[in-house]
Amino acid sequence: MKIETLAVHAARGIDTTTSAVAAPLHLSTTFERSADGSYAHGFSYSRPDNPTRRALELCLAQLEGGADAVCFSSGSAATMAVFSLLKPGDHAIGPKECYYGTRQQLRDVAGGWGVTVDFVDTTDPGAVAQKLRPETRLVWIETPSNPTLSVTDIAAVARVAHGNGAWLGCDNTFATPILQRPLAFGADFVMHSSTKYLGGHSDVMGGALVMRALDEAAGRIRSYQAVAGAVPSPFDCWLIRRSITTLPYRMRAQSTAAARIAGFLARDRRVERVFYPGLPDHPGHALAREQMPLFGAMVSVCVRGGAAEAIAAASRVHLFTRATSLGGVESLIEHRASIEGPDSPTPQNLLRLSIGLENDEDLIADLDQALG
Repeated sequence: MKIETLAVHAARGIDTTTSAVAAPLHLSTTFERSADGSYAHGFSYSRPDNPTRRALELCLAQLEGGADAVCFSSGSAATMAVFSLLKPGDHAIGPKECYYGTRQQLRDVAGGWGVTVDFVDTTDPGAVAQKLRPETRLVWIETPSNPTLSVTDIAAVARVAHGNGAWLGCDNTFATPILQRPLAFGADFVMHSSTKYLGGHSDVMGGALVMRALDEAAGRIRSYQAVAGAVPSPFDCWLIRRSITTLPYRMRAQSTAAARIAGFLARDRRVERVFYPGLPDHPGHALAREQMPLFGAMVSVCVRGGAAEAIAAASRVHLFTRATSLGGVESLIEHRASIEGPDSPTPQNLLRLSIGLENDEDLIADLDQALG
């Protein structure tokens, strides 16, 4: 089936009890045992499993082409589940540019229990290979990356990681399975902050991992979900599954608008630089064309000047909302370095744009007047 059909039908059928077309929401935290002590439908308690959560997991596994998926209460919780596979003495490689929370988890949390970490430019598979050690167990990539949208060759880095016996994990939040399927390029784990495009309406938080194989690592992640307990509520899962039905069309519309907006900014003399994989002068443009049918709805722009000029431009917008996060139907603008803190590697004059579903001409007009 095509991705649009999967988005509507995967793990979503007519309710067998009531014949309802809309998917049911199972709020129960506990489930009745049969007279013989068994659980007839496989559910015992809502922390280890829940029918609504399971429907979302099956849907995500099909969308990504994976063997199974495991949902969490946030993207950070999902990322942490992969890092929980690492033991004291293990080594991991992370991307030099990534979501700052991922960097903190690897450096401060996993590092705190004895995992050593190297952060490298993962857009260069050779740089990844140079940092491999016998004890390297995980290579983590983010493509396109946050916030300058650098593009990593998933297949090339997968070969490097697997040649050393390491797992490859990929943060696919910016692209979603509509624009990129990392498992098809050799990744072992795909992570989503489902708060973003999967939820799509800035009203629900969640995270998910999709696994390429039903192996020992996948079993450990499933166990971690139940034991650590960072699970999403049934209602959160229901909202995300409901939103996924429109995901293909939202991603296409938002990506098309983002390409037009990036082109406008790239031609503007008030702009120092634009980061968008769809622009021919982006370093990862050719690779992005191979891995993605469209280039996503995130655009980062460096305005001329420094932090003061960037913040001033953001202060003058009318249609964009000054807020953290991304992937919703409304367009957001953010001075990224302010969010990441004093050790942020992000340029001080960079504004990150999440393009929503407004008319692209209206958004361009808003940016035009905001740039002054």
